[in-house]
Amino acid sequence: MRKSLILLPFLLAAMPASAQSAPAREIAYGTAQLQKLDFYKGAGDAAPLVVFVHGGGWQRGDKGNATGAEKIAHFTGRGFAFASVNYRLVPGATVEQQAQDVADSLAYLAGHARALGVDPRKIVVMGHSAGAHLAALVATDPAYLRKAGWGLDRLAGVVLLDGAAYDVPAQMADGPRIMGGTYDAAFGRDPARQRALSPTLQAAAPNARDFLILHVARADGTRQSEALGRALAAAGARVTVQGFAGQGLRGHMEINRALGDPGYPATAVVDRWIDAVLAR
Repeated sequence: MRKSLILLPFLLAAMPASAQSAPAREIAYGTAQLQKLDFYKGAGDAAPLVVFVHGGGWQRGDKGNATGAEKIAHFTGRGFAFASVNYRLVPGATVEQQAQDVADSLAYLAGHARALGVDPRKIVVMGHSAGAHLAALVATDPAYLRKAGWGLDRLAGVVLLDGAAYDVPAQMADGPRIMGGTYDAAFGRDPARQRALSPTLQAAAPNARDFLILHVARADGTRQSEALGRALAAAGARVTVQGFAGQGLRGHMEINRALGDPGYPATAVVDRWIDAVLAR
């Protein structure tokens, strides 16, 4: 398992997606206003699918403006289908409901794979910031996908982009003070609930099979990334943890904004990892 430098908490997610090569089809996967996703068709009738979960501190963000500038065109240019998911936001919803929204969106896409031209065996979930936490939670606690009528064994892989709070109690104790109010609003003060919402503390098997955990340079993120990676590997998952240059909010946003740009180092790492996972 490769290691590196950091992780950042969950501030604002990212900026507008400007390089979208095809129009999105908006699909409702539930009945609430925010239970919608944007779907971009891939090549052929059985394309692999990347499902993106936006960040925003569990309180903000949107499927239409938090994917970064390059991702959609990059993945659809490689023949992948791409979906960007909205979920209900704190304080109108709980983090548990947000994770269920992510699971429900995955189950909807898998259940409609034939109509959407997607291979249901080749679905990768990717999240940034708070979206990385939610993707990791859905990929480690089987209750969410089980309730959605799907299963962890059907998820081909998980890509986490500069998340934090994989261990909620540790992050609330040791993370940046500026994030205290955000963490309180998301996770509250009940220790049992905080543990239940911690992917690292839910990493006993079963989990998704393959994880790529990427981060930029910050000390609390190093601890969080490596601890999650160790816990997943100990439970039998295949895990790669890798760090990239980038400090503070600028680096946190860059890994999301720039992913898909061929000149950004993480792009080739993600491409190689996804190709290897889907070839298994």
